[in-house]
Amino acid sequence: MIISQLSIAPVGIGTSLSKYVNLVINCLKTHNIKFVTNDMATVIETSDLETLFNVISKAHQAVIDAGAKRVITELKIDDRRDKNVIIGSKINSLN
Repeated sequence: MIISQLSIAPVGIGTSLSKYVNLVINCLKTHNIKFVTNDMATVIETSDLETLFNVISKAHQAVIDAGAKRVITELKIDDRRDKNVIIGSKINSLN
């Protein structure tokens, strides 16, 4: 299982980004992707890289389609192969 952290932000749009965050969240929901959004990013769980890259590409494009002329997309990927991990596994291991 792959756990990733995603942040997509338009540049030069203003200070409020909630409209664009909602676009990304709706894209994830449309593709039936498990995710958790926090104050700084969105953590995503997918079974493979192809699925991850496909949905991120669509989310990035949704922000552009909404009028952004410049978009910064940051992605961090944890592709662990030695055991099955899901969102929350890392936090649960601390207890």
